[in-house]
Formats: sequence, structure tokens, C-alpha cells
Amino acid sequence: MVKEEKSNQPEINLGLVGHVDHGKTTLTEQLTGKWTDTHSEELKRGITIRLGYANFSIYKTKDGRYTNKREKDADLSRNISIVDAPGHETLMATMLSGAAIMDGALLLVAANEECPKPQTKEHLMALEVIGINQIIIVQNKIDLVSREQALENYKKIENFVKGTIAENAPIIPISAQHKVNIDMLLEAIEEYIKTPKRNTDENPLFFVARSFDVNKPGQDVNHLIGGVLGGAVRQGIFRAGDKIEINPGLKYNDKYTCIKTQIINLMSGNDRLKEATSGGSVAILTDLDPAIVKSDSLTGNVVSLEGKAPGVFYDLKLEPRLLERVVGSKEDLNVEPIKKNESLVLNVNSAVTIGEAIEVMKNHIIIRLKIPVCANYTDRVAISRRIGNRWRLIGVGKILK
Repeated sequence: MVKEEKSNQPEINLGLVGHVDHGKTTLTEQLTGKWTDTHSEELKRGITIRLGYANFSIYKTKDGRYTNKREKDADLSRNISIVDAPGHETLMATMLSGAAIMDGALLLVAANEECPKPQTKEHLMALEVIGINQIIIVQNKIDLVSREQALENYKKIENFVKGTIAENAPIIPISAQHKVNIDMLLEAIEEYIKTPKRNTDENPLFFVARSFDVNKPGQDVNHLIGGVLGGAVRQGIFRAGDKIEINPGLKYNDKYTCIKTQIINLMSGNDRLKEATSGGSVAILTDLDPAIVKSDSLTGNVVSLEGKAPGVFYDLKLEPRLLERVVGSKEDLNVEPIKKNESLVLNVNSAVTIGEAIEVMKNHIIIRLKIPVCANYTDRVAISRRIGNRWRLIGVGKILK
């Protein structure tokens, strides 16, 4: 008999990152049975634009095999949430937002292409900047090359990750398209990506990565479902019935106003939860007007219990730590110091904002934000600048008082 799950909420968020068209969404489908590119523009262009989410379970059979299928006499090992991040260079800010809720990552590298590709390098650096050190490298598309070509590509991957946060990460050759070695990947996930210790006693915080209206057009007003917030619990516990606030909230007369509401239900996939803790992706069902949350309008907000929100910043004082080289650019460019009046893109938890450097000192900079962010002083801030016609990751900052 298969053991019954104690909780339907996944234990971890596992990110899928890497260069565009290296097979992230196909692998997500093989693991979860769900195709995460559902936005109309994604279907037309064949790339991931928004963050995709889906859950799956890993089971261990009596003979020691790992499977994502519910088999007889197999024991549940873990429930896991997948965060499918876009690989296109113009969507780096979206990838960084997804990284804010990841506990570990699968870095996909296509065996039939040169290694490393620009966004492979950029995504690996992003994982290092955000502080994600549980990484598995997935060598995908081995069905498209000869054995000798696969081995040559494998050696290039090893050389690429030397001296990086992924230097000791395992490399698992697979074909997502033909389901080859998926069991070996599942085994590697269980061995190398551990569930972090969670502190449920801390002040509850939830990072909003998606927000949406689930009502169908023409829905009877008496049967409308309130707005839904998708994302992950950073710390603490949320329960149905909790009174919550959402910050920075909605813009009103050039200022942002906190939104107050109540949790109606908590969901993980199609499963209702009694409570939500740190771990996999969760949906918070609220009694908000659906118009407020549609089209990801509240992405980047932070949910807390009423009166327990972190600070809302219109200016950020940062202690920056810049990279030596620009990552993701075809040219080998040095990272120049940040200049006064320079425009920068900042990723703060799941929020993306743009700001202007109004003060540049030896040990700190002050950025005036176009869109405020809700954050704690301990939170990391990823810093990107415009180089050519793209925003490139150039460093990380620590919020100062």
C-alpha cells in the first residue's frame, strides 16, 4: 500500500533554470504531467514568459527505484513544487523573481549546443547572487547527439562550473522528450536537494509571485470567487480565516496603500490545505474584488498578518557588491561602478522595480524607486543595469538602515 501523505503541501520549491529552449518546460511536463506554458503569447512563441508552477511527488519502490508515478508498494518520499523560469535574456528579471522562492534548482544544459550559452552563465550567477546552493545540472537532449558528442559536452559542463557555486553539483544526462533517465534525476533530487529546516514560529510572510482572477467571463456576480494570490510562504504559518495585509498594495494618488483582506482558503494544486507553511507553492484565496488581482497586478507584494508587515521602502539604501564581469553578454565587459543618476532594475524578493541612484558613496548607494517594495533589512537585492538594449545582472546589495 502507498503511504498517505501527512500534508498535501509540497516541502520545497525546485526551480528549473537555464538557456532558452533547453527543455525546461518539457521536463516540467515529464515530472508533473502539466504543460506550464499556458499564456497565449507563450504558446505562439514557444518560450516561457511568466513563471510556471506545478507539483509532483517522488516515490521510492521496495526495490530502491525512484518514480513520480503512484505505484503499488511504493512509499511517498516527498511532494515538490516546480518553478519553471523563463530562459530568454529579455526575461531575466522574471527569472530572478522566481529564484526568490526557490529552495534548490535544476540547471538545464542542452547536449546538442555549445556550453555555456549566455543565459546558462547568467542563470548560474543569479543562483549564486540569490544564495541558492543546492543545484543539480541536467544535461538534456542526449537523444540528439552521439555518445562521443554527449561526453564532450559533459566535459565542457564540468569546465564551465569549475570555481562556481555548482562546482560539486552532480550532472545527470537525460532526454526529457523521451523520458530517458528521469528515474536517475529523481534519485539525484532526493540525494542532493534537501528540505531546509523551517522556522514556523517566525512572523508569517508570503511572497506573491502571481495574482489572478479565476472567474470565467459572464460569471454570476452572486457566485464570484475572490482574488487569488500565488507564491510561497517565506516563514511562519498562515491559516484559513487569518486577517492579512498586502504591501506595498495599490497605488492611490502617487502613494501605495496597504490592502487588507481575509484568507478564505489555502490551496496547493487542487488540494485544500488546513494551513500553509514554508515549502512549495501555495495559492491564497481571498475575498478581494477579482479586478484588483487580475493579470498579476499584485506580483511582488508581501502578505503578512494584519499589523505585522515589514517596512515599505520608496528609497533603498544599499551596500552593493558588484561582479567583476558582465554576465550573459557576448562581449567580455568589466562591471563599471554605479554612477549617480543611473537607472537600475532591482529584484527584491519576488518584486521587480526600477530606480535611480540619487546618492553614490564609497560604501553605499541610495536608490529612489519608481515602485516601492516591502522588505526586511536582511533581504538580498539583485542589481541589473542596461547594457546595450538588455538589462544585465551586475551584482547584489544588502539593505541598510
